[in-house]
Amino acid sequence: MTSKEKVAALREEMQKNNVDAFIVYSADPHMSEYLPQEWQERAWLSGFLGSAGFVVVTKDKAGLWTDGRYFTQAPIELAGSGIDLFKDGMEGTPDYIDWIISEIPANGKVAVNGIATSNANWELLSQKLTPKDISLVDLPLLKEIWKDRGTPSKNPIYVHPVERAGKSVIDKVAAIRQKMEGLEVTVHIISSLDDVAWTLNLRGSDVESNPVFLGYIIITKNDAILFTDLEKMEVEARKQMDEAWVKMMPYEEFYNHLSTCKNERILISPNSNQSIFETLKENNQFLKAAVPGNLMKAQKNETELEGFRTVMVRDGVAMVKFLYWLTHNAGKETMNEYSIGQKLKAFRAEGENFVGESFGSIVGYKDNGAIMHYSAKSEGSKEVTNDASILVDSGGQYLEGTTDITRTLALGAVSDDFKRNSTLVLQGLIRLSMVKFPKGTRGVQLDAIARLPLWMEGKDYNHGTGHGVGSFMNVHEGPQNIRKDLNPQELLVGMVCSNEPGYYLEGEYGIRHENLIAVKESEETIHGTFYEFETLTFCPFFKDTIVKEILSEVEIDWLNSYHKTCEEKIAPFLEGEVKDWFLELVSPL
Repeated sequence: MTSKEKVAALREEMQKNNVDAFIVYSADPHMSEYLPQEWQERAWLSGFLGSAGFVVVTKDKAGLWTDGRYFTQAPIELAGSGIDLFKDGMEGTPDYIDWIISEIPANGKVAVNGIATSNANWELLSQKLTPKDISLVDLPLLKEIWKDRGTPSKNPIYVHPVERAGKSVIDKVAAIRQKMEGLEVTVHIISSLDDVAWTLNLRGSDVESNPVFLGYIIITKNDAILFTDLEKMEVEARKQMDEAWVKMMPYEEFYNHLSTCKNERILISPNSNQSIFETLKENNQFLKAAVPGNLMKAQKNETELEGFRTVMVRDGVAMVKFLYWLTHNAGKETMNEYSIGQKLKAFRAEGENFVGESFGSIVGYKDNGAIMHYSAKSEGSKEVTNDASILVDSGGQYLEGTTDITRTLALGAVSDDFKRNSTLVLQGLIRLSMVKFPKGTRGVQLDAIARLPLWMEGKDYNHGTGHGVGSFMNVHEGPQNIRKDLNPQELLVGMVCSNEPGYYLEGEYGIRHENLIAVKESEETIHGTFYEFETLTFCPFFKDTIVKEILSEVEIDWLNSYHKTCEEKIAPFLEGEVKDWFLELVSPL
């Protein structure tokens, strides 16, 4: 079926159930950003493949709400679907709940799939719909029309050893119980897949590019229970659970077990699915708060940080070999955006302990670079020659850590405007890399530092400057970030973030430069403790698109020092023409 036909079939189910509006969130039962194939409901219905966004279907209209990363991509993928694009966060774009209220009759009915809807979204809907006498119901209507959605994977669940995790399962569970005691709760439910995997020092591959597996954890004062597909547990994984006093139960028994909970005070994230709350609400009390392990996970210990440093050298070597290949073969051999991404993956696969990509590579040639999260298809992706610019955003999953890096370079002649804008973006990255900030600073307070060079010329970009990154874990990790949004989470020592300002000119080109950075202590002053960033990524920038006059002497010194560090880390692993080319690349500006 086409997307238009799927929407029509959904409307038939809505009519049968007297539903006036149906919301399809981009979610699975664990509220994951990247979804197992069988839970990609929004993508299946609409054809829009971005990682963020949701669809609302009424009897005669349909809309997709998504953020600025996808304003260029979404219209292309929605073409012919009958689904309109609503640019979330832009002036004039209605709130989706207000839009629903304006589109459906009084005493109408709104439906969602409760197991793929967060409690936070359910509560927000209820608060706004109830005063309008609009009912909210849990009806998984897509079940009736998406028949071939597939089944969960049978990929193994394996141990992430304490030698790489830096902290044992026993110690992690004990730290969580200590937080539970302080909050006076008796039961704690962990439903997000990365928090499950982190807590138990286990990894899997149920979600593409993310080393996680489907599972839930329930922790009480005396028990810890993992609910997962027990057939997938490797022998060593079972042994680790036994030694940590973690019980194991089948994944499908989770809700049955929840129904036995009575008179408990339960710590649970409001981002957990609504079905959990429905199962528990009659006989228990809730404390809705972020799971304690989420913040613990974000603050990398020294073992994890050393893992990052190790894989950044390995990843940097792969990137340099790839960039040499790309710059020396574009225009000489046939290649396209998709094949370039596959070639980069092959260079990374030569490295020790490479598990896979940390996300699907974003390779945008010429105007496709302006599609911020562009994904080149195996069929029909743009041919690449030695002309114009190319943006390559990619990353690897290694047993010791996770990488994420973007480089934008010229494969041929580019305009003076491109060079200027590329330099402004690099200047923003450098300034954020150099900044010192007092303890207690939030990401929103640093975001403007990276944007300022662009802002001074009336330019900006529609994505965050930085997201958290996991340790052999999800490439997007909270609770910290560096962006315009008012996130109250302060930046803490050990947190790893991306540093990725950009600039995009639709129909022409896109520019993004990205390194990973880690928060560390800088100094004690009379004004208190100050932090700074350690740059983790080792890969040079291309000097032929830098307008030196734009950069200050301090910024030039930073760049030269960074390139010197890249030389020290990477040159020993290169030889021949690649090494000669690299040494020229990292020579002083």
